[in-house]
Amino acid sequence: MLLVGWVVLPQSDQNKIPSVVVKTLDGNAIRTETISNNKKPIILCFWATWCRSSIKELDAISEQYADWQKETGVKLVAVSFDDARSLARVTTMVKTKGWDYENYVDANQEFKRAMNVNLCPHTFLIDNSGNIVWQSTSYLNGSEDELFELVKKLALGLKIDQK
Repeated sequence: MLLVGWVVLPQSDQNKIPSVVVKTLDGNAIRTETISNNKKPIILCFWATWCRSSIKELDAISEQYADWQKETGVKLVAVSFDDARSLARVTTMVKTKGWDYENYVDANQEFKRAMNVNLCPHTFLIDNSGNIVWQSTSYLNGSEDELFELVKKLALGLKIDQK
């Protein structure tokens, strides 16, 4: 398996998305507990403009994202934890890269702290019931393929530790 630094988490209410406020790229506030995907999987990626690995991960997923959505209905939510001073760089990068994801900014890093994110990139997988069931704190070329295998299992209603 290519994924390093990954963990399968037990399903419980403690593994739900916490409630904090983040902003859209145009400055509108949203509460994180409202992030949903109609009972379909969600990939939640924390990234920063200075983190090459997170940019590589989001680029790699972007190349296949339309196919992933078509096959599984997955939604990717990208959350930058760059501070308010670099918000313009975040917006420019998202537009230049053509990342067709839900993009948010966590300039105060409240969401980052609530999710216990210490490294970049930090990616979470959320199942059909809104439980955080998996996380990874690294990215290697090809890791996105392993991530998609997990997404396909969740889309079928399987637990990700099932074959």
